[in-house]
Amino acid sequence: MKTTKSENTKQLIIQKTASVFNTKGYAGTSINDLMNATGLSKGCIYGNFENKDEIALSVFDHNFGKVTQHIKDRILATDSSIERLLIYPQTYKNYFKYPYLQAGCPILNTATEADDTHPKLTERTQKALGFWKTSIENQIKRGIVRREIKEDTDPSEIAVIMISMIEGAFMQAKVNNHMAELKIAMSFLEKLIKSLSV
Repeated sequence: MKTTKSENTKQLIIQKTASVFNTKGYAGTSINDLMNATGLSKGCIYGNFENKDEIALSVFDHNFGKVTQHIKDRILATDSSIERLLIYPQTYKNYFKYPYLQAGCPILNTATEADDTHPKLTERTQKALGFWKTSIENQIKRGIVRREIKEDTDPSEIAVIMISMIEGAFMQAKVNNHMAELKIAMSFLEKLIKSLSV
C-alpha cells in the first residue's frame, strides 16, 4: 500500500528525533532540537503531530521497536532455548554496535524521566517492560517443555533477575561512561543462563 506524503513526513520526524529524545529525555528536548534534527519548521512538525507528547510517544514506540526487532531476529535465528536467552546479555554487552542503543536503553531512559511527570510515557514503559518480561518467560517455558532448561526453573523469577541485571548494568555504564560494570554483569548473567541448562 502506498504511503502518503504526511505519513512519510511523520516517519522522518520520528526517525530523526529518536536519538534526541533518547539522549536528552522528554523534558530536555526542545522544539529547536526537533527542528535542528529534522530540518523542518515548527509549523511543519506540529502540522504532523498534535504536540510534543505525541512525538515522544511515537519515538518511544520506534526506539523500543528497534531493540525488540533486533532481539527477535536473533532469537529466531537459533533453536536452542539457552542460546536464545544468551542473546540478551550478548546484545547489551555490545550495545555500542547498535545505533539505537548508544544513547541508552529506551525503557530505562524513559522510565527514569517520566516516572512522576508524564503518565502516558510511564504507561508506555510499563507495557514495554511487561512485554519484555513475558518474552523472556515464554523462552524459558519453551526450554522447559523441550527439556533444555531445568524443570524447576521459575520463569518469572529469572525474567525479573535478567531485566534487573541488564537495566542496572546499563545504568552504571551510562553514568560512569565506561563498560567495565556492564561487561562484568553480562558475563555473570551468561553464567546464570548457562546454569539453567539440563
